[in-house]
Amino acid sequence: MTAAPVLEVDVLIVGGGGAGLTASMLLSGLGVDSLLVSSLPTTSILPKAHILNQRAMEILDDCGVADAVYDLGTPPEQFAASGVYAGFAGHPLAGRLLGKIECWGGGGANADWASASPRRTTNLPQIRLEPILRDGATAQAPGRVRFHHELTEFAQDDDGITATVLDHDTGAPYTVRARYLMACDGGRTIGRALGAQMVGLKRLASQVSLHISADFSAWATDPDVLLRWVFMPQLGAMVVMAPMGPTRWGPDSEEWVVHLAYRDEDARTIDDDRAVADMRAALGIGDHPITVHVVSRWAMEGVVVDRMTHGRIFLFGDAAHRHPPTGGLGLTSAMHDVHNFCWKVAAVVHGHASPALLDTYEVERRPAVQRNVQRSLENGAQWTTSGLALGVYDAAVTIDERWARLARTWSDDPADDEWRLHVAATLAAHSMEFQEQNVEYGAIYASSAVVADGTDPAPNPDPIRLYLPSTRPGHPLPHAWVDGYDGRQVSTLDLVRPGRFLLIAGDQGEAWCDAAREAGAALGVPVDAVRIGVHGGDWLDPRCSWLRRREFGDDGAILVRPDRYVGWRSMGGNDRPADELGRALASILHRG
Repeated sequence: MTAAPVLEVDVLIVGGGGAGLTASMLLSGLGVDSLLVSSLPTTSILPKAHILNQRAMEILDDCGVADAVYDLGTPPEQFAASGVYAGFAGHPLAGRLLGKIECWGGGGANADWASASPRRTTNLPQIRLEPILRDGATAQAPGRVRFHHELTEFAQDDDGITATVLDHDTGAPYTVRARYLMACDGGRTIGRALGAQMVGLKRLASQVSLHISADFSAWATDPDVLLRWVFMPQLGAMVVMAPMGPTRWGPDSEEWVVHLAYRDEDARTIDDDRAVADMRAALGIGDHPITVHVVSRWAMEGVVVDRMTHGRIFLFGDAAHRHPPTGGLGLTSAMHDVHNFCWKVAAVVHGHASPALLDTYEVERRPAVQRNVQRSLENGAQWTTSGLALGVYDAAVTIDERWARLARTWSDDPADDEWRLHVAATLAAHSMEFQEQNVEYGAIYASSAVVADGTDPAPNPDPIRLYLPSTRPGHPLPHAWVDGYDGRQVSTLDLVRPGRFLLIAGDQGEAWCDAAREAGAALGVPVDAVRIGVHGGDWLDPRCSWLRRREFGDDGAILVRPDRYVGWRSMGGNDRPADELGRALASILHRG
């Protein structure tokens, strides 16, 4: 029998979740030949993650699927707040609102979020997101997105990876030879084989998530609320509820996910019927009709892998870091991971960069994911702090006393004014979770793929909530609306084209633009160049929105990497601009 020919690709992607499918589309857009294999027969059947932050939506726009995600996602007006409640049903006081917290830009109404990015945060559960990503990846790489194909063996040598893949549909194995391997498999296969260790806090609690169909409109009021955080005085616990759509959201959502927390050793977590009974008791819904779709179990943990890079093998998403869901930083961090890596591996594959550029993936992403994991843990801990502060978890008092304590929140008695202020202050602390824009958007990279200019970051009075746009090297390119002479209005972010560097100069930066084209041609690297000015240039800035953010002079410039991060900056002109830019490009790309 003749052996099947070896399939040769530039990049082998293992795993068909959010990270792997995003990587496939990004690489297709960058002209890199890739193969994605997933041992699963289809995309996820679990609700899992659902928040897609602004940078994630920018990345999905690069992939060509952002509009489809927005079309299916939660409407902005039903994605404006998180609600905190005293109980849900089954008690005379159940369902009363303790407070609302604006979340993720208030459904597009928060001007600070609108000024940070042309893309707004949205909400779409992963079971509905991944089919969109799969369709997009398959359309862009026909025949190279293969579900029910399992990586069974792999070996690494100096020149690449040799892998054996089993086609579960036919039972036939085949061999793949790749220059690089992207492990997006949640750590199930590749990380274990490499001996990678997850470091951090493990198994903090056992979680059971129930995906159900139910009509909760009689109890789940407040159409602007996305997530419902329900303190249960009768249990001394909290239940979290998220609408799942798919065609209606808010109170009228057809489907929901209900999250229950158990102690790690609680044997009830393994029994579906008991989990459903616990959910009914917690919500107080008695025998109200529901249809259970999936009962899933997972451990709450906050960990980061000891090494994200193993030679020609790189770890992404859950294979590299795992988060509590609070803050919605898990899936989005995975997308940021692959976005950071894909332009770099494309530059190497196309001969624009030295393979040493790939070493900067871990250097740049590790601090960001460590902060994201830490913030997720802190967000989760804050809910415990709030439950204690509100007396919901006070085992020393009766259930009736817990209800009575919460009832003071909506009392008209002036004697309860201090309590109401206490509740408001307690819930205000959760803006650390729902308004952490700088955590989501403002990650700063410091590596040899960034040419430092000797400046320090601007002091930030709140490095969690407050995103400060900057053109300092290592910062994300600031968004500003600029106008074309044909009447078009575009974001500065959209001036960066896939796989290409962009030089942005001031009104008087013609010499920098000429130098960028000269340096790019000398190195064989694709470089675009534009001038943006209030009075002239390739793009006009009539509202001074770019001028307020550019931080360099009319004769200065910045060089933006293909991932829309600033790689180099000059505050003004230079006597030998082509030499200066040539050195910067060569440094970023590790070209000697």
